[in-house]
Amino acid sequence: MTAQAPRGWGRAVDALTRRLGGPRQARVVLLLACVLALNTADSGVIGAIVEQLRTSLHIDNTQVGVLTAAPSLVGAVATVPVGMLTDRVPRVPLLAGSIVLWSAAMVVGGLATSYDWLLTSRVALGAVTATAGPTVASLTGDLFPHRERAGIYGRILAGELIGAGFGLVVGGNVAAALSWRVSFWFVAVLGLLLAAAVWRLLPEPGRGAQGPARADARDGAEAAQQAVDESGVQPRPESLLHTDPSRMTLPQAAKHVLRIRTNVIIIVASAIGYFFFAGLRTFAIVFVQHRYGVGRAELSLLVPVIGLGALAGVLTAGRLADRLVRRGRVAARVLVPSAAYTASALLFLPGLLTTSAWLAMPLFFLAAAALAGANPPLDAVRLDVVHFGLWGRAESIRTILRMLGEAVAPVLFGWLSGVFAPGDHSGTGLDRVFLLALIPLLVNGLILLRARRSYPADVAAAMESERRFTAA
Repeated sequence: MTAQAPRGWGRAVDALTRRLGGPRQARVVLLLACVLALNTADSGVIGAIVEQLRTSLHIDNTQVGVLTAAPSLVGAVATVPVGMLTDRVPRVPLLAGSIVLWSAAMVVGGLATSYDWLLTSRVALGAVTATAGPTVASLTGDLFPHRERAGIYGRILAGELIGAGFGLVVGGNVAAALSWRVSFWFVAVLGLLLAAAVWRLLPEPGRGAQGPARADARDGAEAAQQAVDESGVQPRPESLLHTDPSRMTLPQAAKHVLRIRTNVIIIVASAIGYFFFAGLRTFAIVFVQHRYGVGRAELSLLVPVIGLGALAGVLTAGRLADRLVRRGRVAARVLVPSAAYTASALLFLPGLLTTSAWLAMPLFFLAAAALAGANPPLDAVRLDVVHFGLWGRAESIRTILRMLGEAVAPVLFGWLSGVFAPGDHSGTGLDRVFLLALIPLLVNGLILLRARRSYPADVAAAMESERRFTAA
């Protein structure tokens, strides 16, 4: 038995490595996924220790929401200069350095003796978390070929869900066994280890290393681009670049990416999706405890099940979209998220209405899969319709709206729960808030349907722009 266990473990690791595209690709995917995991683990920890924070710092739901909102709000501002840096300086040192600063902010937060102290540390945290989005997007675009873009993004975005689940389960258990402060410090140590791994193991690719001009010479055009070429779709004039992106100022870059119709649609849709996710991860533990009357042991089972659903969604939706594109469905990368958001709202609804955790669990599993599955194709679309020289700045612009949504959601959810059920700690207010928040998810499905017509023309414009400015 003891001799077989290592071999069995080794075979599992080998199988996972092959599935991720070989040792080199697996290492890069895992590192980038861990960066996103660290980013969301913090919010997960806050969601897991709501009750301890209320007792220790004498605060209410709205103030807890502010603790989650502060990093997002500050990050929305900080992402502007970070996007410029991402397009102009080596990305790996920028990313590793931001992780070190993130860990330091977590250590300081764990030392807090007052709400103001903790809030200040959270503000500092937001200034460095802004680095993750633009740098991960830019590195992904240059490290992986176009034809695999949505599928690869799905594997990387799995880190967001694993991190949030890790923060909720492990952070909550550490806080219950020791204290909420130790939960902060534990995650900070993991951050320092990740910073060292990123610095030593993550490669720094050339700018535009996977651009069409290079990809055509090696592998053949990516399916979406090939389909656009064969269909004779003309580039949308407003989406064409007329200036070398490496020489564009931030206002010029922002003006250009916001003229790309598909990009604007997916920015709005992504922000709405993350708005719901931010409220969910902040108050899910409190909601589940009060709604279904479960204890810590049951929570340790329920949260991973929902997390596995979300993980399944991000790992399959991107690959599904890529497969449909290869079969000629050019707009699949916007149609799959449209269907996913609609399905998510329809599945969450009965789960929120039932009072049985066992009935809610499979519904939440499927709803989480649909909600999370929308993100990989959307992130791939953003890279498809924007010149590679603007990936960092384009992501920073999207991140601004996304982080604003993430900042507003916890505060709004906490405040509305008090409005709907003032002075009631039974979770009734949160029930109504989550039901109300399903409406934007349904709207998202309709919003994305509009992108199915603009997407091919914007892809054609990006291809033409890259032919004009391949040395950006």
